[in-house]
Amino acid sequence: MKIFAFLSKILCLGLVLLSAGKVLAQRQMEYLNRGLVAVQIQGDSVYLSWRLLGTEPEDVTFNVYRKTGKSQPVKLTKQPISRSTNYIDPKADMAQKPVYFVKPVLKGKEQAASEVASVWAQNYLSIPLKTPKGYTPNDASVGDVDGDGTYEIILHQAGRGRDTPSPGFTDEPIFQAYKLDGTLLWTINLGKNIREGAHYTQFIVIDLDGDGKTEFACKTADGTVDGTGKVIGDVSKDWRDANGKILQGPEFFTVFNGLTGAAMATADYLPARGNLGGWGGVGGNGKNDATGNRSDRFLAGAAYLDGTLPSVLMCRGYYGRSVIAAWDYRNGKLTSRWVFDSKDGKSPYSGQGYHSLSIADVDQDGKDEVIYGSMVVDDNGQGLFTTGLRHGDALHVGDLDITRPGLEVFGVHEIEEHTTGPGAALYDARTGEILWQGMEGEDIGRGVAADIDPTNPGAEMWFSGSDGLLNLKGEKIGENQPSTNFLVWWDGDLSRELLNGNRIDKYNAGRLFTAIGCASNNGTKSTPALSADILGDWREEVIFRTTDNKELRIFTTTIPTEHRLPTLMHDPQYRMAIAWQNVGYNQPPHPSFHIGEGMKPVKGPQIKVNKPKTALQ
Repeated sequence: MKIFAFLSKILCLGLVLLSAGKVLAQRQMEYLNRGLVAVQIQGDSVYLSWRLLGTEPEDVTFNVYRKTGKSQPVKLTKQPISRSTNYIDPKADMAQKPVYFVKPVLKGKEQAASEVASVWAQNYLSIPLKTPKGYTPNDASVGDVDGDGTYEIILHQAGRGRDTPSPGFTDEPIFQAYKLDGTLLWTINLGKNIREGAHYTQFIVIDLDGDGKTEFACKTADGTVDGTGKVIGDVSKDWRDANGKILQGPEFFTVFNGLTGAAMATADYLPARGNLGGWGGVGGNGKNDATGNRSDRFLAGAAYLDGTLPSVLMCRGYYGRSVIAAWDYRNGKLTSRWVFDSKDGKSPYSGQGYHSLSIADVDQDGKDEVIYGSMVVDDNGQGLFTTGLRHGDALHVGDLDITRPGLEVFGVHEIEEHTTGPGAALYDARTGEILWQGMEGEDIGRGVAADIDPTNPGAEMWFSGSDGLLNLKGEKIGENQPSTNFLVWWDGDLSRELLNGNRIDKYNAGRLFTAIGCASNNGTKSTPALSADILGDWREEVIFRTTDNKELRIFTTTIPTEHRLPTLMHDPQYRMAIAWQNVGYNQPPHPSFHIGEGMKPVKGPQIKVNKPKTALQ
């Protein structure tokens, strides 16, 4: 192990020197406006929050303006704001219906004004929905479908679903796109030949071709109806068997126009089902394989495989055979970039997948790798390494250990029949070196790694059975067992908060917020429709459905902060995490850098944005 560690350090040094000696490709990311949010907080006081863009220089500052009626705007800041991207206007006079905008200041000169923001009467924006009868708003994603710098919401409306082992018919999966004012842009019905359920319907929302407008991509089949009413495949076909399973018939992969919902390119889904018995567990044989339990375990993601534009990853299988198919959508055409296939139980890459995946540049070469649970696949589609720790339920990838270079991967593990191993483990994302493992032989269902305790450097770990909080060496540092469901940056410090159901808690400090009248999704997973930095400063918003399923509510924090960070949506790893957040067992996003007490200054990411002609100048 000492020799292994020494060689790893030498390799890491070589990669750093190599990166320093060449110019890495710049990832192209979406143009964003200021995302200015104004919220009435007490009396006539208004809390304001806005984005610092990832493309802006470190010395940019901001002036804040208020405007009422036909009067001239009033500058509220005596000196430009430099320490944060927040401001509280204590004398707003709400009777005058004020609106706000900000102007960046560079080298003493004001730049163009931001968009104008009206004041929210509460800390959420309500988006009325047209929910089909019998359906429930479920997972959501965001993307700028029209190129104006503001996100739209793509929502999975889920009907009656079934898990992969379960017989029975399901409702047809439906997707809708909404503007933030509630305008319904389109509805896509995947049809009766796509089964509804957490493992079937994975979708990706991202700008694939670099035109500044987001696409929507997912698995389709005979009878899928796009947002313009056009049918994909043969609408007369019904491939469901007597148990409601869909184990034959064509499978497609389609990229849709994000603004209109029109199907723009369709290809055969890779990989095909093939031998249903070949997707099983240990040794390639698993229970219920012939019923589609293993063959119908799907995942999806997006990754900068060429270092410039995202590719879509459509994946099948993780208990045994695991296949990742990378697709490029460029110039209106859909092409296969590569296909990674573990093939069978003889491969060390077989059976290493989780109920989710993660995307990160683990070797710092400017291109993304696929963290497929207990293994990593390189940007070229070749296996980088496998830890052999096999399948698990919860996965977290980030700069967890701030004493080490690079990224780490934390996961909990399901101890399958005829296997043994740790119930939880931490490994180096670049080399696969096991840094810590514990709970030998224990089947652990939920687990998290994040920095929630400012007294302990770096991230902490906790999981089902940890009986408290552990540091990254596995040493117990806290008696209280935090929630193991989700995370959010919400209050004014750098530690992350606990998101569980419709509640946000602070570790060892109690309840911070409850979204009254709202509900979480996905049963005991208790996940929001989406949590992401989609408005305001670098802290995250949380999107919940209301209990009557008639609206989505986007909640934003109104707690001031003295910390100033670029929007997390301009960090490529975090942005890809928002794209895959809906996949399988939803997991919280992590950026490529550490956020927490004693964190290093955040350098602007090596990105470029495509500013559409219609964008605010």
